[in-house]
Amino acid sequence: MTLTKRTAEKTISESLTILENRGIIAYSTESSYALGALATDEKAVKRLYELKKRPAEKPLPLIVGDMDTLESIAAEIPPRAKDLMKRFWPGPLTLIFEARENIPALLTGGTGKVAVRIPGKSAALDLAMALKLPVTATSANPSGKPPAEDPYAVISYFGEKIDMIVDTGKAPGGRPSTIVDVTVTPPEILREGSVSLEFIENQQGYFIPINDSK
Repeated sequence: MTLTKRTAEKTISESLTILENRGIIAYSTESSYALGALATDEKAVKRLYELKKRPAEKPLPLIVGDMDTLESIAAEIPPRAKDLMKRFWPGPLTLIFEARENIPALLTGGTGKVAVRIPGKSAALDLAMALKLPVTATSANPSGKPPAEDPYAVISYFGEKIDMIVDTGKAPGGRPSTIVDVTVTPPEILREGSVSLEFIENQQGYFIPINDSK
């Protein structure tokens, strides 16, 4: 379904119905298309892993649209995380929190941690804000393949195995989100993406890139 101002209400309503019935949707983020399933639904998460042929030890990132939704999945939001959220959310910065007990172990890769962001301006943000549910945001591709940057690529990868594509045309492309683990002190930058290490370190002064800390 094409997401426009005219179709937004219907698109969001259909997306919610699909997610609540263990379905999978595809939608665009600031960089590429992602696959969404309801994060708290273990069977939906399992279906998503099987669809992507994703190794069970690799966690799935999530998007949320507000603090209430974040607090429903994160066991604790430390002060250092709040500072980063204030500076970089909505935007391409993923933060890793300790997960609440309602989050399926499969989704966390058995780590007990959950990777979350409020996305920047995109269909992902529109959906997350409207749905008020934690939704997976793993790239729309089988594991090992390039991320899909348009609906045609999503269809070529998955065909009718997903339940809905929120079509906003070609995604912008570019680097994925930067990932920071805020469950450790000092926090660790696990992946440099759209938000540069230098910019975060200049803002915070105490982050350690993981490759330099091991």
